[in-house]
Order: sequence, then structure tokens, then C-alpha cells
Amino acid sequence: MTDEPPQDWTPVEQALWGAFRRGEWCDLRTGIPERDDPAADRFWGADRTVRAETIARLLLDGPPPVPGRVSCVKLSGAQISGELQLSGGNVVPYVELRDCRFEQVVMLSECQFTTVRLVHCAIPRLEAARLHTTGDLHLPQCTVEGGIRLTDAHIGTDLLLNQLTVRRDRHGRAIAADGLSVAQDVEAELIEATGEISLRSARIGGRLSLRGSVLHNPYGRYALNAARVQVEHTLYLSAGYVGSGSNSGTPPMGVRTRHFTCEGGLRLDDGRFGNAVIINQARFRLTGNQQLSLRRVQTPELRLTLEEPPSGLISLAGARVGNLTDTRACWPEAAGVDLTGFTYGSLSPEGPFPLRERIAWLAAATPEYSPEPYEHLAAALRVSGEDSDAREVLLAKQRRRRETLPVAGKLWGYLQEIMVGYGYRPGRAAVWMALLWAVGAVFFSVRFPPETPPAATDSGAFPHWSAPLFALDLLLPVINLGQDNAWRLEGYVQWVAAVLTMLGWILATTVAAGASRLLRRG
Repeated sequence: MTDEPPQDWTPVEQALWGAFRRGEWCDLRTGIPERDDPAADRFWGADRTVRAETIARLLLDGPPPVPGRVSCVKLSGAQISGELQLSGGNVVPYVELRDCRFEQVVMLSECQFTTVRLVHCAIPRLEAARLHTTGDLHLPQCTVEGGIRLTDAHIGTDLLLNQLTVRRDRHGRAIAADGLSVAQDVEAELIEATGEISLRSARIGGRLSLRGSVLHNPYGRYALNAARVQVEHTLYLSAGYVGSGSNSGTPPMGVRTRHFTCEGGLRLDDGRFGNAVIINQARFRLTGNQQLSLRRVQTPELRLTLEEPPSGLISLAGARVGNLTDTRACWPEAAGVDLTGFTYGSLSPEGPFPLRERIAWLAAATPEYSPEPYEHLAAALRVSGEDSDAREVLLAKQRRRRETLPVAGKLWGYLQEIMVGYGYRPGRAAVWMALLWAVGAVFFSVRFPPETPPAATDSGAFPHWSAPLFALDLLLPVINLGQDNAWRLEGYVQWVAAVLTMLGWILATTVAAGASRLLRRG
């Protein structure tokens, strides 16, 4: 291309030509915000119109830069007429368009860029499947009426979508980004999306932030479908602060915030997160079979601290979490939680979460008895040094198991709980032993005073009669103190001795059963 602009270009396009060669802005804005808003329904005349083919020609086959300058397209306040067709092209110059209005679809499929920045633009639809950039892709504050397609795209650094407004395409998807690869962060804070955002099998090298975003999909099952997503750092589904700029990061004190809101199902099944999943100050409004699904998720930390429970099911089936931070208010009522196969290493509740309510939470999450949730909770409590609470959880597990047993098993279970608390309250065994020993010692002392002992079984050699030792010998099923076989009992006294012997065996058996449970737990 020559150093002079084509003669058939309009004066605005020739000005853009010169700005391109000098690496300068071509600003067509009026300075009046109402007239410069690309999403507003206002007429922009020829003095603000640039043909899409002009931009394509500059990017794909533009003139050489002025010596000492770097050529680039920096255009603001323009109406882009026609279809911007760059599919399959190799764009070397830097591209930044601000406050521009596109009349037709922007086609960037299989195109290669360095960095692309479209800021506060109105775009009918963005087609960018298999797009490849070595730098950033920015779409902050844009309005995209017909959806965005980034399937299998590769972004060399960051993907910035803050304050984006996007609506669904004919397939019901607001953002179709299955297989997306981003080397660093995806910032999608304060976005408003109508339709499904699909990030299935996406790979993100940094964090994925949807702070303060509102996702709304009344047309399908999911508002966010991110099955098999891989995020090397943290996923944020939390509040974002409202203001100017990118608003990235944790909201500072004293500013107005907006909750993350999801009106539709959220799916993170089989996701892998290198640091944490933060779901805080978020609202989930689910209908029908929509769920907050985190099946088989793996993350070092899950922070689920909602102010109110979702209106549908929370599924953590098969999920593996290092530390679980939750609140009592975040869990739905009965049958609203699926914890099948859910494992976590430690537990850090935020705010009061009494053990009684935690056990009730487990019962509500397991309509059919399953021992694993109770054992995982007990293990997490032991890690935190709360051994007594861990024993209470395991005792609750045995009580829950008892409900599934036949009548004989239930009776045996009640007996074990009364005697030794299923082995988790071993002090009861000593109490029962002392009580039975005292009763037996008093009974035999009254019935057989020292001066009138019972008849000996062997008239030649017998020990000195001792009612306390005799009662203790009857109660101890293994140890022989030489008393119970040395004396001959008759009548009802023989029955009392038999009852003490039987109670001693029952007590020993329940202690052994409890001890075996403790050993298996260890």
C-alpha cells in the first residue's frame, strides 16, 4: 500500500489513515455523553462513519508507519458500517476501539492478533472461534446483543469482560467459550448476561472472577455451564463493587457493592481449581431441576458462605475439598443437599454452627443412611482438635444406622448405647460395673453375713468368704478371683448370681464391640 490514502475514501477514513501511520487516536466523539453513547438510539452521520472494509484494509494490509512511529488502529466514537471481516487473517498492528457502534457482526474467527481492545462498544454479535492472541482481549462495558463465540480461542495473557452486557444467540447462549484457553486471568466482573455462559473444558492460567455479575437464563437449564473447567488459581462468585473502571479485586470498605446473582443452574462438575472456590455474597434462584452443581470438583478450599440458601439442590457428590468454610444459613432444608462421596480435610465454619445443627445437616443431606458423611465430618473435627465433637458425630452415625436394623438389631443397639454409648462413651462401662458390683456386694453381704457363708463346693479347701469379691468374680467373665466356683448357691440366690454373670458378659461384649469400632476408626 502507498503512503497516500485511496482517493475514494471519505475524509473521516483518510483521517483514520493518517492516525494509523502516526500511531495516534482518531477521535470522532462530540464530548456530549448522551450523543456519544453507542448503545443509545441516536443517529450518527457520515462525519462519524467508517466502513468496516477500511479498518480491515488497514489491519491486514496497511501503509507503513511514519518513521519513528508504530502503526495501530485507535478509533473512538465511530459508527462501523458493514461487516468487519477478519476471519483467518494475521493482524500485526495493535487494535483499540472505544465508544464505537458496529452495524453488523464482527468476524474474528481463526484470526491472529497481538492485543485487541474493544471498550464500551455496541456490537450485534462477536464471532471469534479459534481466535489467537499473544496479548489481551478486552471487551469491557460493551453491549453485545447477539452473543459472543470464543470456542477454542487462545488468549495469550488476560481476557477482560468487566461490565459487559451480553444477550443470547439463537442457540440460547450468551457466551459460548467451550475449550477456551487463557494464559492468565479472566475478569468478568459486574457483567449482565441473558442466556447460558458456557465454559466447558476451558483452561485458565490465573483466576476466574465473576464478582458482582448477574447471570440470567430463563430459556435453559444453566446460567453458567463450566463443566471440566481448569482454573489454576481461584474462582470468585461473590460481590463486586460498583464504580468506574475495571473494579477488579476485593471491594474496599464503604463502597456500594452488588451481589453475584445466578438465575438459572450453575454447573462446575469435574472442575479443577488450584487455590479456592469462593462463593460468597451470592444469590442463586433456581427453578425446576436447576441445581448448584459441584459434582467431583477438586479444590484446596471451598468457601460457601451464602446469606440465604439456594432455592434448589446443592450437589457436592464426589467433590474433594481441602478445607470447607460454610455458614448455617447457606444450606437448604431437607433433601436440598447431596453429599454422596463428598470428602473434605478440615472444617472452618463462618459464624455459629452448633454441632447439633451440623448433625441435623448431615441427616437432611442423607435421606438414606450412609456412613461416609458422618465419618468425614468426624475426621475433619479431629483434625481441628475437637475429639469430643467427633465422638458425638460417630455416635449419631450409630443411632442413624440403628434405624435401618431389624428389631433384634435395634434392641442390641439400644443396649450398646445405654451401656457404653457404642464405645464412644467408655466412662459408662465403669459406672455400670461399679453399680452392679455395689448391688451384688450388698445383696450377698445381707444374704450371707461373714459368720454364715454359703456352703462350699469343696469341704477340704475353700477361700475366705467375701461378698464384694464374690460379686466382682461373677461380673468379670474372664478373670477368675477364686470365689464364684468355691461356693454352692441355691434357690433364688442362684438366679441372682446368674443374672450378674449374664450382665457381666453383656457389659464386656458391648465394651469389646465399642473398642473394635474405635480400632477400625484408627
